Parts: sequence; C-alpha cells; structure tokens
Amino acid sequence: MNNNILIVDDIHPIFIEQAEALGYKCDYQPTIKLEEAMQIIANYAGLVIRSKFNVDKPVMDAAASLRFVCRAGAGMDNIAVAYAAEKNLTLINASEGNMDAVGEHAVGMLLSLMNHFNTADAEIRNGEWKREANRGFELKGKTVGIIGYGFMGKSFAKKLSGFEVDVIAYDKYKTGFSDRYAREVSMEEIVKYSDVLSVHVPLTKETNGMINDELLFHFKKPIFFINTSRGKVAKVRAVLNAIKDGKILGAGLDVLETEKFPALDEQEWFDDLKRSGKVLLTPHVAGWTFDSYRKISEVMAGKLAELRLNAE
Repeated sequence: MNNNILIVDDIHPIFIEQAEALGYKCDYQPTIKLEEAMQIIANYAGLVIRSKFNVDKPVMDAAASLRFVCRAGAGMDNIAVAYAAEKNLTLINASEGNMDAVGEHAVGMLLSLMNHFNTADAEIRNGEWKREANRGFELKGKTVGIIGYGFMGKSFAKKLSGFEVDVIAYDKYKTGFSDRYAREVSMEEIVKYSDVLSVHVPLTKETNGMINDELLFHFKKPIFFINTSRGKVAKVRAVLNAIKDGKILGAGLDVLETEKFPALDEQEWFDDLKRSGKVLLTPHVAGWTFDSYRKISEVMAGKLAELRLNAE
C-alpha cells in the first residue's frame, strides 16, 4: 500500500518522526509551489498543508492515490470539504493543538483594549502622560458573549474563568453544551446582554460576513469586539462604523477580510483602520505560538495513528 506523505508547509519535525514510526514515508518539501506539487501529487497517499494553497477540485483530481489530507491548524476553509467527501478522503485538522494559544491571545487583546495598553504605550513614548484618557474598564462583573463554542470558544471561556465574569455562548450547530465555563444561550441573549463579543467560528457560507452593520446595530450595550477566527467573518467597514457610532468601544482583530501586503494597503477601509485608536491589530498569529507549533503536529500525528488503527 502507498504510504507516502507529501508535506508542503513548514511543520514541527515531531510529526515526521511519529508518522514514520507508524510506517509512513514523509517527503518534506516546505518550499514547494503549487505547480510543482501538482506534478507529483499522484504519488502520495497523504498531504499535509497549512495555508500555502487551496486543496480544491483540481488538486484532488490530480491526486489519484490520495487517502487523507492533514491541515496543520484549525480551519478547513482552504480545503474543498464537500468534494473531499465525494472522493472519500479523510480530513484531519488540529484544533486541539492551538486552542490554548487562541484563548490566551483573545484574553490578551481584550485586556489590552479595556485598559488602552497600545495607545497609552504610544503616548508615553511620544512624551504624553494622559492618565484620565487612559482610564480602563475591569472585566469583573461583565458579560462575555461567545459565538461558536468549539475548541477555540471553550478555550477562551476557560481562560476567563478566573476573572469573575458571566460567560454566555451561542452555537448554531450545538445544543446542551453548557459547562462550568459558559452558559448556553440564544443569539438574542448574546445581543441583549453582552459587554464583550468574541467570535470563534469557522469560515463558511453562513458565517461569511456574519458580523455586519445589521447585527452590530442590534446590540443593546456598547461592546468590546474580538475576532480571532477568520477575517471574512467580520466586515471591517461594519466594525469601523460601529466604533464611530459608539456601539463598539474597542476591537481586537487578529484577522482581516484581506490579509498581507500589498493587498491590504489597497483596501478602502485600511487607512481608517490604521487611524483608529480603538483598534488593536495582530497579523493572524492568535493560534501560532512556539508551543502550538509542536502541539499541532502532535495532534495531527495522533489522529493519523487513529486513522491507521481503524483501517487495520
């Protein structure tokens, strides 16, 4: 049986070590381009990828021997999931590997926004000492609303458990998930009670543009907004409009509708985003820590071992 795995992105070597211990042969080519991969992919039973290119219909059709695709991360939005099911391909991701990183990053962004860390630091470096302008908010007693209660949403809720907050969560695809960290509620309750909104959903047709002008208009209280999921989930212009209208007190955006330069510079909203003192930006690194780099590979290798065991 063909047990060759093509690895087209940078991953921690622990995956290769554990995969080869299972009897697989790993071909590690982290600098390979899509065109080059298409020439050889028919020779592999497995493909490991992060975000280099889309594993779409042409890629899958070219991969005649492919049995599984491993995504070294949480989301599957760069994989044609429905077509993979038609081809009977097994898809493996590693949400468990970077859920702690995402949870901690979201908390860090929230604390920074509520206490003006980014603006206060810049002002002091510029010779300005503004105590009253940088008076912050405490988390204690606030209601934190979470949309999406998978690995990432639950991790965020768990990290908040020592702050004496009321955590409420809505997930369209789950019921009965209340636990010690969050209480299941309706979307109407999220909109009515939240002081903080954090989004932890995959990018799908339903979630694309979910955070928009209409949704933000209906929030009953001004909120702090955190997005560590996918950029296209939240309309940047809608976030900026809500900041202008006082509906959003501060926004922490690890992801944007358009990412990387020069494309980001070309967006009509980017100048306004840069000028806003109420937005904290990070370059899509919430789930990308030195620790998660290894844990993601360990999780993938563990799931690969389960796949092999079930096939025997």
